[in-house]
Amino acid sequence: MIQRFSRYFQLEAHGTTWKREMTAGVTSFFTSAYIILVNPLILKDAGISLSAGVMATILASIAGCLLMALWANAPIILIPGMGVNAFFSYTIVQSLGLTWQQGMAVVIASGLLFFCASMTPLGNRILTSVPASLKHGITAGIGLFLTFIGLQKGEIIQPNETTFVALGDFGNPVTLSTIVGLVITLILFARNVKGSLLLGLFFTSILTLALTGKAEISSNSADLHAYGKVFASADFSVLQISFWIAIFSMTMIVLFENMGLLSGLLADPEKFPRAYKAAAVSTITSGIFGTSPTIVAAESASGISEGGKTGIPTLVTAVLFAFSALALPIIQLIPSNAVAPVLIIVGALMMKSVLHIPLHDFSEGFPAFLIIVCIPLTSSIPDGLAFGFIAYPLMKAAIGQWKQVSPLVYVIAALFLLNIIATSVFVH
Repeated sequence: MIQRFSRYFQLEAHGTTWKREMTAGVTSFFTSAYIILVNPLILKDAGISLSAGVMATILASIAGCLLMALWANAPIILIPGMGVNAFFSYTIVQSLGLTWQQGMAVVIASGLLFFCASMTPLGNRILTSVPASLKHGITAGIGLFLTFIGLQKGEIIQPNETTFVALGDFGNPVTLSTIVGLVITLILFARNVKGSLLLGLFFTSILTLALTGKAEISSNSADLHAYGKVFASADFSVLQISFWIAIFSMTMIVLFENMGLLSGLLADPEKFPRAYKAAAVSTITSGIFGTSPTIVAAESASGISEGGKTGIPTLVTAVLFAFSALALPIIQLIPSNAVAPVLIIVGALMMKSVLHIPLHDFSEGFPAFLIIVCIPLTSSIPDGLAFGFIAYPLMKAAIGQWKQVSPLVYVIAALFLLNIIATSVFVH
């Protein structure tokens, strides 16, 4: 059996071992396990019960990871995306006025469009037409966003009425434990200690619990009865314009966020087509299971940094997500700040994509720069993408190079602009 799996996942060809791949899988799971608790809390604001949200999150993550592991043989995990889940609850449901059932229809519809794009020449045209500088900008921007989230989770920064963001209170036990945990994790990571990110997460958890003297345990559990009201509950009966605005916005997010992250995370570009298709199918299954779309998780970088090269880390992550339904009380012992050091380091790793942006060419560098800064500063991935994609053809036209821009990029930029206008009108 082991030999059969070794041949299927091509361990020898990838120059890796079972131990390394398994360690990468465990690391990937624990750096992304927070989604089991965080995603349901965000979905709750759309009207989905916490217990149902927990079950939907777990099942969608399992399905996405299995698709990526068995179809693409890539160390990429798929979980409900941070940012897109907020877009689902606060924009689609609360601002555009759709019900969460209609929101699930939006998720499925956008997944179908995504899948069609990935299976047809259109997908290849988008992939080849989108400038490399923008793809790398997406990866770096999301990395900076993750770092920003990590700093907030660790309470190293805090809200400020005057400056919006300010330095946190270093006398706070949570802040102190985060900083110490970050230092320990950095030392382990810099010395190439196997499982350094996972060890850092455990260390930060133990230190936080010791300094605070309490463990915040929620009563969230996988309730099958409540979940029955969420599974396959998409409502396609709505035809108002807000529904189509939501579909467009969601499609742009899943198309380009997955494209940017896969481009930045996959060491083997030959795995991109299957991984992209797997992400598309997983988007569809997310809407069926009852959650916002799964996205290529930036936390995949934690497993990759541990040496993961095949689909085994992703398969391990799927198995651990399945067991998490039983071990939820234990997972809830992990304080939210424990993942902060991992997010900060993973964000730094993703920022390496900046090296591939030709910053010496301002017409290439500035649109990528807008994506990088606008994603975290607006706390919105689609808004960050819009700024960059609209700026790119404008910059090229300004220096007389408008013919060098693919017509498809002009179409995408126009669609982003129309979406901003339509959203402003119908949301406000």
